[in-house]
Amino acid sequence: MAMTTPSGVRGDGRAEAPERDARAGDGPPMTHRQIMEALSGLLLGMFVAILSSTIVTNALPRIIGDLGGGQSAYTWVVTAALLSMTATTPLWGKLADLFSKKLLVQIALLIYVAGSVVAGLAQSTEMLIACRVVQGIGVGGLTALSQVIMAAMISPRERGRYSGYLGASFALATVGGPLLGGIITDTDWLGWRWCFYVGVPFALIALVLLQKTLKLPVVRREVRIDWAGAVLISAAVSLLLVWVTFAGDRYAWVSWQTYAMVGGALALGAGFLFAEGRASDPIIPLRLFRNRTIALSSAASLFVGVAMFAGTVFFSQYFQLARGLSPTMSGVMTIPMIAGLVLSSTLSGQIITRTGRWKSWLVGGGALVTAGLGLLGTIRYDTEYWQVAVAMAVLGLGLGMMMQNLVLCTQNQVSGADLGAASSVVVFFRSLGGAVGVSALGAVLGTRVTHHAENGLAELGPEGARLSQDAPAAGGILDPATLPEPLRTVMEGAYGHGVADVFLYSAPFALVALVVTVFIKEVALKR
Repeated sequence: MAMTTPSGVRGDGRAEAPERDARAGDGPPMTHRQIMEALSGLLLGMFVAILSSTIVTNALPRIIGDLGGGQSAYTWVVTAALLSMTATTPLWGKLADLFSKKLLVQIALLIYVAGSVVAGLAQSTEMLIACRVVQGIGVGGLTALSQVIMAAMISPRERGRYSGYLGASFALATVGGPLLGGIITDTDWLGWRWCFYVGVPFALIALVLLQKTLKLPVVRREVRIDWAGAVLISAAVSLLLVWVTFAGDRYAWVSWQTYAMVGGALALGAGFLFAEGRASDPIIPLRLFRNRTIALSSAASLFVGVAMFAGTVFFSQYFQLARGLSPTMSGVMTIPMIAGLVLSSTLSGQIITRTGRWKSWLVGGGALVTAGLGLLGTIRYDTEYWQVAVAMAVLGLGLGMMMQNLVLCTQNQVSGADLGAASSVVVFFRSLGGAVGVSALGAVLGTRVTHHAENGLAELGPEGARLSQDAPAAGGILDPATLPEPLRTVMEGAYGHGVADVFLYSAPFALVALVVTVFIKEVALKR
């Protein structure tokens, strides 16, 4: 079958000159001051969105303990937000191509506020997980629309500079969130419920700033929302996550449940592709993937998502459960990663703006992420902290080079009419990788901790057999301070080795992302 060139993309892979859309405008280009004023509310909204996903990580051991949950609940509190964020990101991107971007980002903030307030009142893990789904819907809008609005105001060549600011906000919230969450959890007169309340004032401030500073023209056209595509892709991803969460625990990896769930997810995925091919305004335009850069950037984002979210979710369990640190100190220990992420994100954005070249940053970032995860795969509960810090810094440097630049090179390939869809595609695959990765790796962690704990107790001989009766039930979250000394050492060792296994299993995904970026064709950014 003959291959046709996607609309909005030239046959040589370069983007066509956009029609006179909202970005082109009739007036002169915005000055740096005007852009920064317009971005103020957007950056704060982005910070709040990511903060909601990370602030709970260091508080989760205590949250799950208070609410009576286990390892699967621990994983699902994180995964539920990632799932709804992943499923709704393409829909937000499509809506941005049709309606007021300013109104949409304000609606996303209000959804986030509603989910956060109710989450702080949760009395069970099930209620908390449901509230995290609502939070994720709002976060999906904020994440996708931030990229879309920036693309609507700034040319690709200049966008690298401002993407660095967005990346720095992302980095600060990604790793600063756990530190703030730890401090709140350790403060007696606050407690973990304030991890959900603390973002609400910032969201309201962002709402006011956006109303005052963000001014974008609205292009209206007759369209139909692809609800069928949205439902099918949400169902496919949800079924896949349920399978990877419970496989190996509630049922065997090779079982009728696996066949049913995987088969169902594949059938729903096929239905999604069929629906997108027939939709007049598909939620994810399949024609975009005929462009090599967009297809490869999406694939790289999928695998980078696994590494990015693994690095933020499982560090809290390592520092608290393997090293016996408080939630606050657990956040402090992750500072090397945030420093590396902020540094590389900001520096790469500035240099890309000056040179217009971006591929070397992607390839270098992929190499550093792979190396960082490989180094983290060697840690144990008693590893010298400086060795852990070096590995975290390497991981942070690599993530900062890759995250925003994968979106940037994709936006450089499309016309203004497809900016929302193309931007959300990359964010979608990154979130999908994170959701599937956290769910699967959480299940792996539970299995590996049990394995290493059994081995540790067996090495103690008869005393280990006696202590095994006092060990936490499978899937439970332990408090090291409540265990007798020999058992405490065994369990800390089990968690240290188990988390290291998770990082080691993540490294091949980062390696695949590195290989994929090598094949992306570099096209100089448009002015």
